[in-house]
Amino acid sequence: MFIETETTPNPATLKFMPGELVMTAGTREFTSAEEAAASPLAEALFSLGDVTGVLFGRDFVAVTIAPGAQWSDAKPQVLAVLLDHFAAQAPLFHAASAGFAVPEADDYDGVADDPADADVIDQIKDLIETRVRPAVANDGGDITYRGFRDGVVYLRMQGACAGCPSSTATLKNGIESLLKHYVPEVNEVRAA
Repeated sequence: MFIETETTPNPATLKFMPGELVMTAGTREFTSAEEAAASPLAEALFSLGDVTGVLFGRDFVAVTIAPGAQWSDAKPQVLAVLLDHFAAQAPLFHAASAGFAVPEADDYDGVADDPADADVIDQIKDLIETRVRPAVANDGGDITYRGFRDGVVYLRMQGACAGCPSSTATLKNGIESLLKHYVPEVNEVRAA
Protein backbone atom coordinates (compact mmCIF):
# COMPACT_ATOMS: atom_id res chain seq x y z
CA MET A 1 0.00 0.00 0.00
CA PHE A 2 1.18 3.50 -0.84
CA ILE A 3 -0.02 6.61 0.99
CA GLU A 4 0.48 9.93 -0.78
CA THR A 5 1.31 12.98 1.27
CA GLU A 6 0.59 16.61 0.40
CA THR A 7 1.47 19.81 2.16
CA THR A 8 -1.33 22.21 3.02
CA PRO A 9 -1.37 25.99 3.42
CA ASN A 10 -1.12 25.32 7.16
CA PRO A 11 2.51 24.30 7.88
CA ALA A 12 1.39 22.33 10.96
CA THR A 13 -0.92 20.09 8.88
CA LEU A 14 -0.19 17.43 6.28
CA LYS A 15 -2.76 15.69 4.12
CA PHE A 16 -2.39 11.89 3.81
CA MET A 17 -4.23 10.10 0.98
CA PRO A 18 -4.42 6.30 1.33
CA GLY A 19 -5.80 5.79 -2.18
CA GLU A 20 -9.13 4.58 -0.87
CA LEU A 21 -12.33 5.93 0.62
CA VAL A 22 -11.90 7.18 4.18
CA MET A 23 -15.39 8.62 4.88
CA THR A 24 -18.43 7.74 2.78
CA ALA A 25 -20.07 11.08 3.58
CA GLY A 26 -19.12 14.28 5.38
CA THR A 27 -16.05 14.77 7.52
CA ARG A 28 -15.13 14.09 11.13
CA GLU A 29 -12.70 16.22 13.10
CA PHE A 30 -10.92 15.36 16.34
CA THR A 31 -9.20 18.13 18.29
CA SER A 32 -8.37 16.23 21.48
CA ALA A 33 -7.42 12.76 22.65
CA GLU A 34 -10.81 12.54 24.40
CA GLU A 35 -12.67 13.13 21.13
CA ALA A 36 -10.34 10.70 19.36
CA ALA A 37 -11.50 7.87 21.62
CA ALA A 38 -14.40 7.42 19.15
CA SER A 39 -12.00 6.18 16.45
CA PRO A 40 -9.24 3.58 16.67
CA LEU A 41 -7.30 5.44 13.96
CA ALA A 42 -7.64 8.90 15.52
CA GLU A 43 -6.80 7.41 18.92
CA ALA A 44 -3.62 5.82 17.54
CA LEU A 45 -2.58 9.10 15.88
CA PHE A 46 -3.12 11.10 19.08
CA SER A 47 -1.12 8.52 21.02
CA LEU A 48 1.97 9.59 19.05
CA GLY A 49 2.19 12.62 21.32
CA ASP A 50 2.72 15.50 18.91
CA VAL A 51 -0.64 15.18 17.13
CA THR A 52 -3.14 17.92 18.05
CA GLY A 53 -5.75 17.42 15.33
CA VAL A 54 -7.09 14.82 12.93
CA LEU A 55 -9.67 15.34 10.18
CA PHE A 56 -11.15 12.47 8.18
CA GLY A 57 -12.29 13.55 4.73
CA ARG A 58 -13.73 11.61 1.82
CA ASP A 59 -10.37 10.32 0.59
CA PHE A 60 -7.85 11.80 3.00
CA VAL A 61 -6.72 12.12 6.59
CA ALA A 62 -5.38 15.54 7.59
CA VAL A 63 -3.09 15.48 10.62
CA THR A 64 -2.00 18.54 12.59
CA ILE A 65 1.00 18.56 14.91
CA ALA A 66 1.78 20.76 17.89
CA PRO A 67 3.72 24.02 17.66
CA GLY A 68 7.42 23.24 17.88
CA ALA A 69 7.00 19.67 16.58
CA GLN A 70 8.73 18.83 13.32
CA TRP A 71 7.17 16.92 10.45
CA SER A 72 10.56 15.32 9.76
CA ASP A 73 10.12 13.49 13.09
CA ALA A 74 6.34 12.98 13.07
CA LYS A 75 5.68 12.01 9.44
CA PRO A 76 7.22 8.49 9.57
CA GLN A 77 5.25 7.71 12.73
CA VAL A 78 1.98 9.01 11.23
CA LEU A 79 2.57 7.03 8.03
CA ALA A 80 3.22 3.86 10.05
CA VAL A 81 -0.06 4.26 11.96
CA LEU A 82 -1.98 4.95 8.73
CA LEU A 83 -0.39 2.02 6.89
CA ASP A 84 -1.18 -0.37 9.76
CA HIS A 85 -4.78 0.83 9.93
CA PHE A 86 -5.59 0.72 6.22
CA ALA A 87 -3.64 -2.49 5.50
CA ALA A 88 -5.57 -4.23 8.28
CA GLN A 89 -8.86 -2.78 6.94
CA ALA A 90 -9.66 -1.80 10.51
CA PRO A 91 -12.88 0.09 11.23
CA LEU A 92 -12.66 3.87 11.25
CA PHE A 93 -14.93 4.19 14.31
CA HIS A 94 -15.68 2.09 17.37
CA ALA A 95 -19.12 0.50 16.95
CA ALA A 96 -20.69 2.59 19.73
CA SER A 97 -19.64 5.89 18.11
CA ALA A 98 -20.29 5.10 14.43
CA GLY A 99 -23.52 7.09 14.51
CA PHE A 100 -21.87 10.24 15.88
CA ALA A 101 -23.90 13.40 16.08
CA VAL A 102 -23.01 16.32 13.85
CA PRO A 103 -23.64 19.69 15.49
CA GLU A 104 -26.21 21.86 13.79
CA ALA A 105 -25.94 25.57 13.08
CA ASP A 106 -28.30 26.28 15.98
CA ASP A 107 -25.67 24.94 18.39
CA TYR A 108 -23.37 27.91 17.85
CA ASP A 109 -23.69 30.52 20.62
CA GLY A 110 -27.35 31.22 20.03
CA VAL A 111 -26.99 32.06 16.31
CA ALA A 112 -30.20 30.46 15.14
CA ASP A 113 -31.43 30.76 11.59
CA ASP A 114 -34.51 32.89 11.07
CA PRO A 115 -37.14 30.86 9.18
CA ALA A 116 -37.85 33.98 7.09
CA ASP A 117 -34.31 33.63 5.65
CA ALA A 118 -34.86 30.04 4.45
CA ASP A 119 -34.34 30.81 0.73
CA VAL A 120 -31.18 32.83 1.40
CA ILE A 121 -29.84 30.11 3.71
CA ASP A 122 -30.49 27.45 1.06
CA GLN A 123 -28.48 29.52 -1.47
CA ILE A 124 -25.63 29.97 1.03
CA LYS A 125 -25.54 26.25 1.89
CA ASP A 126 -25.63 25.28 -1.78
CA LEU A 127 -22.67 27.55 -2.60
CA ILE A 128 -20.71 26.22 0.37
CA GLU A 129 -21.37 22.60 -0.68
CA THR A 130 -20.71 23.02 -4.40
CA ARG A 131 -18.01 25.71 -4.55
CA VAL A 132 -16.31 26.15 -1.18
CA ARG A 133 -16.06 22.71 0.46
CA PRO A 134 -14.43 20.98 -2.54
CA ALA A 135 -11.75 23.69 -2.73
CA VAL A 136 -11.11 23.61 1.01
CA ALA A 137 -10.94 19.78 0.96
CA ASN A 138 -8.16 20.02 -1.63
CA ASP A 139 -6.14 21.79 1.07
CA GLY A 140 -6.86 19.14 3.71
CA GLY A 141 -9.63 20.99 5.49
CA ASP A 142 -13.34 21.40 5.71
CA ILE A 143 -15.78 24.21 6.33
CA THR A 144 -19.22 23.93 7.82
CA TYR A 145 -22.18 26.26 7.89
CA ARG A 146 -22.98 27.41 11.46
CA GLY A 147 -25.64 30.08 10.97
CA PHE A 148 -26.90 33.23 9.26
CA ARG A 149 -28.16 36.31 11.10
CA ASP A 150 -28.49 39.96 10.11
CA GLY A 151 -26.44 39.56 6.92
CA VAL A 152 -23.62 37.66 8.65
CA VAL A 153 -22.74 34.08 7.68
CA TYR A 154 -21.03 32.04 10.42
CA LEU A 155 -18.70 29.28 9.22
CA ARG A 156 -16.45 26.83 11.05
CA MET A 157 -13.03 26.02 9.62
CA GLN A 158 -11.71 22.50 10.31
CA GLY A 159 -8.63 20.40 9.66
CA ALA A 160 -5.80 22.20 7.89
CA CYS A 161 -7.95 25.33 7.66
CA ALA A 162 -8.33 25.70 11.43
CA GLY A 163 -5.43 27.78 12.65
CA CYS A 164 -3.99 28.23 9.17
CA PRO A 165 -2.21 31.55 8.70
CA SER A 166 -4.22 32.20 5.54
CA SER A 167 -7.65 31.19 6.92
CA THR A 168 -8.71 34.79 7.56
CA ALA A 169 -7.81 35.72 3.99
CA THR A 170 -9.69 32.66 2.73
CA LEU A 171 -12.79 33.67 4.70
CA LYS A 172 -12.69 37.36 3.80
CA ASN A 173 -11.20 37.48 0.31
CA GLY A 174 -12.44 34.17 -1.02
CA ILE A 175 -15.60 32.94 0.64
CA GLU A 176 -17.05 36.32 1.62
CA SER A 177 -16.53 37.68 -1.89
CA LEU A 178 -18.13 34.61 -3.45
CA LEU A 179 -21.16 34.67 -1.17
CA LYS A 180 -21.66 38.44 -1.54
CA HIS A 181 -21.51 38.08 -5.32
CA TYR A 182 -24.19 35.39 -5.53
CA VAL A 183 -26.27 36.23 -2.45
CA PRO A 184 -26.81 40.00 -2.07
CA GLU A 185 -28.22 39.54 1.43
CA VAL A 186 -24.75 38.50 2.69
CA ASN A 187 -22.79 41.41 4.17
CA GLU A 188 -20.03 39.55 6.02
CA VAL A 189 -18.58 36.12 6.79
CA ARG A 190 -17.21 35.31 10.24
CA ALA A 191 -15.43 32.31 11.71
CA ALA A 192 -17.50 30.51 14.31
